[in-house]
Amino acid sequence: MKKNFTNILLLLAVVLMGSCKKEAAKPLSEQIAKAWSAQTVREGSTVVYTKGAANNTKPAYDRFRLDLSSPTSARFTDFDGVAFTGTWELVNDKTLILKGLTPQPTSTNGTIEYSIQAASATELKLTRSTASTKTGGTVNDYTLN
Repeated sequence: MKKNFTNILLLLAVVLMGSCKKEAAKPLSEQIAKAWSAQTVREGSTVVYTKGAANNTKPAYDRFRLDLSSPTSARFTDFDGVAFTGTWELVNDKTLILKGLTPQPTSTNGTIEYSIQAASATELKLTRSTASTKTGGTVNDYTLN
């Protein structure tokens, strides 16, 4: 009787484990659909901001925000506090494009592209595809959370 009870418990465990479904990974567009702030910013090869650090050379990056919480609308606030609105889209889950930005950021024609280095529901690592005139012509890396 004891052996039958053990066998029934094992069978029940196998059935229960087999019926558990793994949750499908969300598409990248859903994972990044939130408001982000700067965790770390590198201008060129120099780290200029780390959230919470006392020795940041550009502490104003605490104002940096990238709001992708709407399926198409984007709101971007740069380190100098200037806010831009426009739309966003993903291209092949590798490139994030902000476009139709108003007012137009300097030397952008209203479009800023980022290469996505890594992305999850809690962290987004981006590299700006073109140099930023606002930071002296550097190509910048952003780790957002």
